[in-house]
Amino acid sequence: MNISSLYGLSFSLRAQTRYRTRRLSIRRRSTAFSYQHAATAIERIYVINLDRANERWTMVNRELTRLRDVAGQPLHTLARRFPAVDARYLQGPPPPNLLEPTYTLAEQLVVDPHPRLDIDDAARATHIDMTPQEIAVALSHIHVWQLIAASDVPYTLVLEDDAYITRTCMSVLEHSWSAIQESSDAGRPIDLLYLSYQETGEAAEPRRRSRPLLRRPTRGVWQLSGYVLSQAGACKLLDQLPAHGPIDLWINQQFGHLNVQMTRHPVIEQRPGIASSNSYSVMPALAKVGAIRREAPQAIQHRPTREPILVVGEFGTGLSTLAKALSVLGFRCVSDLATLPAHENQALVRGSRRRVFDAYVNIGSLTPREVARIVSANRVRLIITTMSTTGTNPPSPFQEAWNQQRSQRRLMLPADDPDPWQTLARFLACDYPTHPWPRQPEQGQRHVAALSHSDARTSGHPLAWDTSPWIVQRAGWPGIMTEISAPQGNAPRASRNAIIWHEGTGLADSHWYLREDTFPSNRALFRPGNATLPPRGPATLTLREEVTKVRDLTGAAIASRPSVTYGTFSARLRVPAGSGLVTGLFLHRNGPRQEIDIEILGQDTTRMLVNVFYNPGVLGTKLEYGYRGTPVIIDLGFDASKEFHHYEIDWQPDWIRWRVDGTTVYERALWDPTPVPDQPLEFNVNLWSSESTEFAGPLDYEALPAVLEISSLEARSLTRV
Repeated sequence: MNISSLYGLSFSLRAQTRYRTRRLSIRRRSTAFSYQHAATAIERIYVINLDRANERWTMVNRELTRLRDVAGQPLHTLARRFPAVDARYLQGPPPPNLLEPTYTLAEQLVVDPHPRLDIDDAARATHIDMTPQEIAVALSHIHVWQLIAASDVPYTLVLEDDAYITRTCMSVLEHSWSAIQESSDAGRPIDLLYLSYQETGEAAEPRRRSRPLLRRPTRGVWQLSGYVLSQAGACKLLDQLPAHGPIDLWINQQFGHLNVQMTRHPVIEQRPGIASSNSYSVMPALAKVGAIRREAPQAIQHRPTREPILVVGEFGTGLSTLAKALSVLGFRCVSDLATLPAHENQALVRGSRRRVFDAYVNIGSLTPREVARIVSANRVRLIITTMSTTGTNPPSPFQEAWNQQRSQRRLMLPADDPDPWQTLARFLACDYPTHPWPRQPEQGQRHVAALSHSDARTSGHPLAWDTSPWIVQRAGWPGIMTEISAPQGNAPRASRNAIIWHEGTGLADSHWYLREDTFPSNRALFRPGNATLPPRGPATLTLREEVTKVRDLTGAAIASRPSVTYGTFSARLRVPAGSGLVTGLFLHRNGPRQEIDIEILGQDTTRMLVNVFYNPGVLGTKLEYGYRGTPVIIDLGFDASKEFHHYEIDWQPDWIRWRVDGTTVYERALWDPTPVPDQPLEFNVNLWSSESTEFAGPLDYEALPAVLEISSLEARSLTRV
């Protein structure tokens, strides 16, 4: 993947213009293509296409139909569809003779050098696991190479199904193919010709008419959307297997074994407006080592549905799983409750657009009679979950609602559906997602409690929040308090696992580690040398001026080795004061991104910021939305830089409470304004400086070196992994 490419508005407009004018090509016929056997001609076209993306195969075929070979035959007669390997159905590791699913940061940097990163022992020791999408793409191309090598076709054009042929492609091929024939006649046949590519480097070379039509790559080359591969070239690539790492990265390493050429400029490009389903494994590694300094905010807008989705079924038919799946698809989904809040129930029954939610799953008060009444009076979509695909009729309690609903607005989804994403996506007219199906145990219906009006619920000053399907921004919306989340005093719940550190002791290696990385909005690089644990007195984390290749500051962080789920997580701290400083005590994960924060900003140490980031899904779901989160400022009533104080996050399935010195100062329930994070999280304490002066203020260099003092750390969790 090319990490230096930034697809801004100007790029998008240029891409759209090229795509819309592609039919204005002067030449639509080329002698490079031939239906009859020729020594140096493209006689076959393979289009790599997923079975569930038939519309893309149709679009590519339409593109090929308007173009002609040397005899005037349309190019679609040369085309063969290759069913792409689908990442969703991968089971176990790939065949070891074809692909090793790991690579190193050093291999990435050889192809795509970074001015601030060295190809050193640390880079060679940084191993990166390929994503399922990268594995599927690699296997798809390798299988096509096997077909090419086994054929008697001299040259084959390989296209990915999101590619389109630009208006200059046939002209460029026509004028350059004579050079390819001459090279072959001279005993130097071209093995690989890039028609679609993106070169590495901070800036692409300007397009000059004087440049030859074909040239050898002088830098790293990304993309395999469109390329011509000879039968001999395919054999050479197969001889070098197993590949390791993303296939467009690995193929760069084979240039020494191949005669590789590229057109003067790309003549096949990726079709604008088609979102890539790929997931790039190198990005988290680059973020950790500091190659990415600033990260563009990832935002997703919530678009309320005109038709609410009602999901009913018997316990054990996958109701909680379906609720999570709908959330992953971007629907605001409330689920597994005995009753709805009165105002939400009224809005649903009346068909009001003032509904907070898009989908309602396993709501006890939505009885079969009530569901039938809603279906008959409003436009809704009805999903009934069942145990097995063998049945053709819904459970008898919901027969009336089923019969009242039009066929295109009703769906029976069995728990043993072999491809539930496909069934659900087709019914809701959504794109088939790249994320794993979020299978999980049934939660059952929780009873809704009377709303609490405690100071902990109403205290705090909200700042600007992100907008997303998983954040309710509605004036007066109080969230949903269940009976198990109703206030029971300040005592935390019991936990089964505890990892504890107290001052004067070392960090148990099995429980804790010192971070040696960073993240995009952090001005500092975490270094273990900035953490001290003396035999007496508190541990310290120091933020100082220290120039490294990726940052001008270094800081420190302690993290738990196990990830934890639910419990109490606390520290006794004395924080540093100074503009630009950030002390963090938080739980966090990516894939999906979920986070629960305490942050004390050095510009005002009499206040504490609490925050929650939420993205739905099970482990491996690549939803990382959120820039601001849902921050709220809490007045502490003291200066946190003067004395030690005890800070605690009490995280339970239906609520979160923040405590200071044993007193609950803030709490959130379900959908207040987010769902409660539900995936295993890593417990962290750190000292850093933010790139955002809006968030933390400009850095006061006079406050450096800044020191965070820690006298205890405790993580008492229900589970840990």
